[in-house]
Amino acid sequence: MITPPDEGLGLKIDWRRISYLELERGADSFSETNLLGRGSFGSVFKAILSDGLNVAVKIFNLELEGASKSFDTESEILSALRHRNLVRIIGCCVNIEFRALILEYMSNGSLEEWLHSGSHCLDLLQSLQVAIDVALALEYLHHGHTYPVVHCDVKPSNVLLDEDMVARVADFGIAKLFEKGEAMALTKTLATVGYAAPEYGSEGKVSTNGDVYSYGILLFEMFTGKRPTDDMFNGEMSVKEWVSAALQESRVSEIVAVGLLSRDDQYFESNEQCVSSIFDVAMKCVAFSPEERINMIEVVASLQKIKSKAAAERLSNRR
Repeated sequence: MITPPDEGLGLKIDWRRISYLELERGADSFSETNLLGRGSFGSVFKAILSDGLNVAVKIFNLELEGASKSFDTESEILSALRHRNLVRIIGCCVNIEFRALILEYMSNGSLEEWLHSGSHCLDLLQSLQVAIDVALALEYLHHGHTYPVVHCDVKPSNVLLDEDMVARVADFGIAKLFEKGEAMALTKTLATVGYAAPEYGSEGKVSTNGDVYSYGILLFEMFTGKRPTDDMFNGEMSVKEWVSAALQESRVSEIVAVGLLSRDDQYFESNEQCVSSIFDVAMKCVAFSPEERINMIEVVASLQKIKSKAAAERLSNRR
């Protein structure tokens, strides 16, 4: 076992050192029934530790190029971060041939499942709160920590929901920690197609502005129900252009995800305006030029204002 890296990060973390045997027993030899998901560098399993704690075990496939570096990156960054909207690390298990991070178990799965599995459904205000939770996490990463952290892979599968439906951002395997005051870095690491900012894909430029772009795409997906890689978005039409056209032509209700708007709802007009306002924020996030995008402080303030207005209108109608 090793002590998680914390040198130079200004924070000493006492992680639990968990043996491979305890993990293997707790995950039933890492059986498929305990598999929670697969990622670029390995797999995540549910396990029960010897003290009865449910956890998620992120095992890195060390045969894959970049997996060991991803483990080191995620260990370093997560050891320095503490926020209610970030998945918390509990411990690690390390030996010559094995690398695993032990994380909080998120009982309500990923946002990806809630958006696309067909077995879950978020209502409008739930969706807005999840969006705010993710924005708060990114605000902390970009502006609330000693050094800016760029996540580099903001997307629904990297947003997890706990038992209280509080959203937590996860997977920092390709994140960047800007310790030396720089605002931009170059990388060859590939982000996810559809969510990566234009400058990331074309030039490998990583900055907090790139996360803002990805967050804007996430908002589009949450409130339209369409992935940015949907077949309807080809070379002639992107999700950004599709939403922009709907906003300009005042037909937002036609593109909103099923279940978020209903003409039979007494709050239909209010809800429609709420979604329009959310799309306006998303459009400011996905400006082509990084310098023209708003930052996450502005995003959080805008979304909280939208939520407060929607809640106030519901309250006034009850009186």
